[in-house]
This record gives sequence, structure tokens and C-alpha cells, in this order.
Amino acid sequence: MGVDKGGNRYYENRVDYPFGQHRWLEPGDSHNFDSSSIPPEWHGWMTHMNDAPPTQEDEFLDAGKEHVIKMCHSDAPDDHAVGLQADVRNFKFMHNQSQIRSRGYGMGNPVVGLPPGAKDAYYTQPGSPYNDASYRKTEMIGQLDDNRAYKSLKWADRLRTPEEKEAFEKRFAKEQAKILSDAGNQKTNRLKLLKSRGRGTIVGSQ
Repeated sequence: MGVDKGGNRYYENRVDYPFGQHRWLEPGDSHNFDSSSIPPEWHGWMTHMNDAPPTQEDEFLDAGKEHVIKMCHSDAPDDHAVGLQADVRNFKFMHNQSQIRSRGYGMGNPVVGLPPGAKDAYYTQPGSPYNDASYRKTEMIGQLDDNRAYKSLKWADRLRTPEEKEAFEKRFAKEQAKILSDAGNQKTNRLKLLKSRGRGTIVGSQ
């Protein structure tokens, strides 16, 4: 009865087979075939939604248009809006886009013929980590040297060698002690300033 763009061949035998079993197809690619590999126009014929196969659809529509009365003139390029109008192209003629998925990061899928590095075709939600809109460029906040940039303080700690960690901890402890010492000095100076202004005895002061 015809062949689709994916190489699937369609047959019909109304003489030797009962109704409902008289239409079948031979897949163009038997290794990667499932029911979604049938194009919509042929799916309607296979499921008996219409009697005319797509190869005879133009003849069917031309015969039906003879009984349509045109109400007014139209400059539209198409004289009807019935049937498949757009030339839809899918990867390997797979209409089920969820099949077009890599089996690992950047390795493709040899089962369906997806080459390495090709983008998956299945739909992802906007919040999914697999959605391009969710990708954010890594921003570095500092670097230990020319070859060791870090994006967080935790990441910087992972990049340090044991010797660098020991030196960093000593320097950090020294800075903390200086901060506490400065805070104590500021408190002492504030108390002295208040006493010098004649504010009287301050509770808790020595």
C-alpha cells in the first residue's frame, strides 16, 4: 500500500485475512522499531481511523473537494486544511522523542544511532538539571595559585595540601586571636572613656 520516510512498508489483504487483521507492516529498521515509529498519517490507516492510505489521500481529497462549494475567493497556497501539511523530520524517524537519549554523558546511544556528543531530544522540565536553562556558568571566587582556582571556601580547602592546611589553620587562629584582642581593647578603651566623662561607676567594670 505504500512506504513511509522511515522505510516501513505497509500491506493490506482483505481476501485471506479477517477484518481487523488484514493490515500490517514490515519495519524499515527492525532493531529500533516500536509502535511510535509509525508516522501519524499511517497510524490512522493502521488503526482503521480512515480507509484511504496516505498514498491515496490526495485522490480522496480531490474527489471530496468536487462537492465543496467555495464561498469566496482565497489566495491561500493550500486549498484545504485536511491531512498532513507539514514535512516533519525527526531523528532516525523516531516520533517518540524519549527514545533519543544518551546512555551516558557524552557517549551517545548506539542502539538508536545517536552519535556521541549529540544533544538528547527528549523533553525536560524547566527546573530539571538536564534542561539547558538550568545550566549556570561556574564562577571562581579566588585561586591558590595559577593552576588552582576555587569556587567556594570548601572547594579551596579540598585543593590545599596538608602543609598548606596546617599553615592556613595557624594563620586563621592567629587572626582570630587578634580580632578577640582588638575587641577586648575596644571595650577597655570605651570603659575608660566613659569614666573620664564623669559618668560615675560602671556596673561590671573593674
